[in-house]
Amino acid sequence: MATTSLPQGADWRRPPHAVVGSQVSHDERIFGEVFNGHVVKRFLGFVKPYKRPLRIAFIAVGIFTASSVAIPLAIRDAIDHALPEAGVGNSRLLWTVAIFTVLVLINSAANFVQLKLVGNVAEQVLADLRRAMYLHLQQVSLRFMDKTEVGRLMSRLQGDVGALQEFLETSIFALGDLLLLICIITVLLTLNWELGLLTLSVVPALFLVRIVWLPRARKAFLRAREASSTCNGALAEGINGVRTVQAMIREQVNFRLFEEKAKENLEAHLSASRHAQIMIPIVDTLSAIAMGVVVVLGGSLVMNQSIDLGVMVAFIFYIQRFFDPIRSITMQYSVMQRAMASGQRIFEVLDVPVDIHDKPDAVDLETVKGEIEFRNVTFGYLPDQPILKNINLKIRPGETVALVGPTGSGKSSIASLVHRFYDVWEGQVLIDGHDVRDLKLDTLGREIAMVLQHPYLFTGTVFENIRYNKTDATMEDVIAAAEAVGAHDFIMQLEDGYQTELDQSGSNFSFGQRQLISFARAIVADTKILVLDEATASIDSYTELQIQKALEVLLYGRTGIVIAHRLGTIRNADRIIVLNMGEIIESGNHRELMAADGLYSRLYSTSYGSFDDMRAAENRTSVANLS
Repeated sequence: MATTSLPQGADWRRPPHAVVGSQVSHDERIFGEVFNGHVVKRFLGFVKPYKRPLRIAFIAVGIFTASSVAIPLAIRDAIDHALPEAGVGNSRLLWTVAIFTVLVLINSAANFVQLKLVGNVAEQVLADLRRAMYLHLQQVSLRFMDKTEVGRLMSRLQGDVGALQEFLETSIFALGDLLLLICIITVLLTLNWELGLLTLSVVPALFLVRIVWLPRARKAFLRAREASSTCNGALAEGINGVRTVQAMIREQVNFRLFEEKAKENLEAHLSASRHAQIMIPIVDTLSAIAMGVVVVLGGSLVMNQSIDLGVMVAFIFYIQRFFDPIRSITMQYSVMQRAMASGQRIFEVLDVPVDIHDKPDAVDLETVKGEIEFRNVTFGYLPDQPILKNINLKIRPGETVALVGPTGSGKSSIASLVHRFYDVWEGQVLIDGHDVRDLKLDTLGREIAMVLQHPYLFTGTVFENIRYNKTDATMEDVIAAAEAVGAHDFIMQLEDGYQTELDQSGSNFSFGQRQLISFARAIVADTKILVLDEATASIDSYTELQIQKALEVLLYGRTGIVIAHRLGTIRNADRIIVLNMGEIIESGNHRELMAADGLYSRLYSTSYGSFDDMRAAENRTSVANLS
């Protein structure tokens, strides 16, 4: 399987001690621990490749802090020494102004460097995290994807990665804020310890307010998150089900229900906003009180000539800067909590084990004949609930085998095991005599093409979608494939022909058109094994007739597995396998099965088009008899 490399040193894979059965938690919590050593250690693995710019950023933080502390001291020196001596022709004022100017320039430059470097590193780490998650999710087994909501994974790829980015962007500055806070306290106490202690006397009140505020704020933020999730869920449900809503005239009822959720969401966010904003005026008030202490008491001390005027001015500058890091560190507390919770969810995804992977000595077959064999295969999706039971089946190279049977009989499971989307519980699945577990996944992907009942097309042009599995295919190859399945005419009627852009999932094309494009894609892939899983179930009879003619050419010389409910589509298959309850109950071509007078014959001889039609009719008859 092709892989995409990450920056050297990025340690993101599952550590040896990780629990093998780890799955994505359903607890979409917004807050976690203040510090989670495991999350931080894993996160540092992504930061490791960027040690050099981070070192420079740390140096810039130190220079920024030192210059921020030095600027008020330069002002103090100018007031207390340079200005009084200026009239005597002393050049000290010029030196003081020059030093002040240099400090301001250094401060600005250091601030620019730290912001730029940290921002760049944060963006790089953000991209690496998303690449790692995307790469891992492309490789995890379908067993995991079958039971995981896409919305949760998208939330982790975007929102949770963003929370970690915010943490990285602010954590270095939080260290700088802490260093600045310590330096300011030290300078204040050094300049005048009495006035310094009086100034700092308001800090305990701030921490007391914070202790009371934090639990209430967390509760308000969590309520806002839950209300937003509920509101968004109702909105998505109403949009996705709009056809049903309009058909049942539920618009007004649904609007009233949504209005209640929207009102709850508004109230929750207003409460969260109040809690978020309350700390700012409190910090500003305490800052004003501290400023008042400095002005009143410092002014009296200046009048008494106990301290110099420059010291009091420096105190005022430091008080203005003192509460900024406190406010920042207070906000950083919530950022860290969100980052720890988001990091835990992200690494839960990265810790999901990759069940289907190449063995160290896996074989890459250069040529494949197309022989498929099932030997005593037992398989299921849930423990102790087998879907296939002791299946023995051999398909010769170039043979077309149809699988028929009721829903849940195991038809699609057989196709999935051939491509090794899952591994068998017991027995073996072999291609050309090789156990698929001994072959490289690239071999299987290169030699097996699948067309599903619900085709998936990707954003891009029609041309790009048809050659999706073979990017070196030419326009001539693509046109020939489209003509073979009858798609060329409708493609040429499009405004841009083969260069027409598809919307997400090909929503700007009809279902039948999307299926024809997927058929053309399979032809271009030119594989030795072709699997058609209910590929003609949703196509009209005329289009199906076109495709049946194309398949005769497509399947010639290739091994084909055709899964179908409508029996008319598979009567020309070389062999028809009838499955029921995970077991093979009949095998033969159409003529042999009709002569055997078994389940296939009874179904084909009736007016029913599929096993499910027959089962539904039998159920209706049983109910009628009971009545």
